[in-house]
Amino acid sequence: MSTLLAHINIGLLKAPIDDPMIADFADNLDKINAIAEAAPGFIWRLKDDENNATSFNPYKNELMIVNISVWTDLEALKTYAYHTDHMSFFKRRHEWFEPFDKPHMCLWWTDHNHMPDADEGKKRLDHLWDNGSTEYAFDFKSYTRFSN
Repeated sequence: MSTLLAHINIGLLKAPIDDPMIADFADNLDKINAIAEAAPGFIWRLKDDENNATSFNPYKNELMIVNISVWTDLEALKTYAYHTDHMSFFKRRHEWFEPFDKPHMCLWWTDHNHMPDADEGKKRLDHLWDNGSTEYAFDFKSYTRFSN
């Protein structure tokens, strides 16, 4: 059975999502999410009934936002992240997000019949923080060690 690549990234906002300081980021979330959803290799992303992922709060901190998505493979995810308009926002992350002293993202393999929730993503990222890259949760650099 083939598996899919799940991905979580988190960010600690400098102000609440509705603060004017964050407006340029918040106002473009639908655009960036639409680019992801149209990207080759995109399978799914965590969102609520209003197409929003910022409402999920597994870290119990309203300034910590979570993004979870599922892709066919790493190349599809990297193409979206680094070769679409997403990159222009990624380059500006210092305007909206606090620096992070731990990894802010991780990857893991998931079954076609299972899409991860925010709590699972948190467990995976916490595992990476505590244990480094393992088969359970790994970073971009370790992808080839754990690829299917």
